[in-house]
Amino acid sequence: MRVSKLAAILAAAVFASTPVVAQELKAADVHPEGYPNVVAMQNLGKKLEASTKGRMKLKMFPNAVLGDEKSVIEQAQAGGIDIIRISLGPIGPVVPDVNVFNMPFVFRDEAHMRKIIDGPIGQELLDKITASSAGLVGLGWMDGGTRNLYTKKPIRRPADLAGQKIRMIGNPLFIETMNAMGGSGISIGFGELFSALQTGVVDGAENNEPTYVTQNHHTLAKFYDLTGHLILPEIFVYSKVKWNRLSKEDQDLIKKLSREAQLEQRALWDKKVADSRAQMKKDGVTVIADVDKEAFFKATQPVRDKYGKDYAGLIKRIQDVK
Repeated sequence: MRVSKLAAILAAAVFASTPVVAQELKAADVHPEGYPNVVAMQNLGKKLEASTKGRMKLKMFPNAVLGDEKSVIEQAQAGGIDIIRISLGPIGPVVPDVNVFNMPFVFRDEAHMRKIIDGPIGQELLDKITASSAGLVGLGWMDGGTRNLYTKKPIRRPADLAGQKIRMIGNPLFIETMNAMGGSGISIGFGELFSALQTGVVDGAENNEPTYVTQNHHTLAKFYDLTGHLILPEIFVYSKVKWNRLSKEDQDLIKKLSREAQLEQRALWDKKVADSRAQMKKDGVTVIADVDKEAFFKATQPVRDKYGKDYAGLIKRIQDVK
């Protein structure tokens, strides 16, 4: 009896002295170090580590070091990456409702978009992603900013885009949006865009201010035309394979921290946009503010009619949010 009691005491002592091995989560993003999305996720990791007293840690892999969006989605689906920040394009085939967010001028402005993603519609779409066959759990939204044209000549109306080759995200919806706006939509990999602008393969592209500046595209296409044709929220998601291995308590904690990250990214984003605008001014970019947005809105109505016909109810709900 004494021997077994002594053995139990020794075993307990050994167990108590053995350090707990931290569970390291991997997070990936194609954006570089310091980008609002990356910083928000790093801060989520710090809070997670503090809340679990070091039991869970998060290692961030920015700048596409683990691959492009297609690759990290596949890795997350297989359980190789825990958290990824991605655009909505790849999710559209399995959760078609998210395609509504990708249509031109579906949001009145960025404040309208934020009300949508923060409210019931945003949560419903996250839940649909989780319930789908995508193998991903919807955690939260990030502000992808307002996308405007950037070109080598000023663009104020659809007629100004005649003959202009404009790089767009390689999705028929986006290509058709540019064609409707008066230009010629060209699908080119984002990594090839700087060279394409430099060599004249394309005459311009479109994106938000932070991307325009961080990629140095503002050194080649010196006109930033405030068309505001797309306002694109993005998502961050968890690998469903890995999610199902977490305790309910850990799942709830990550959901809570994700909501905080969603709002924190927004404040970081606003600062990044302001800093980017200051850099644009410093580097001699001409901002074209007197754009005829109504003309572009009318020109893209056929795109909304075509791609939105199956989602009329959702579109009306979005438009009804004041």
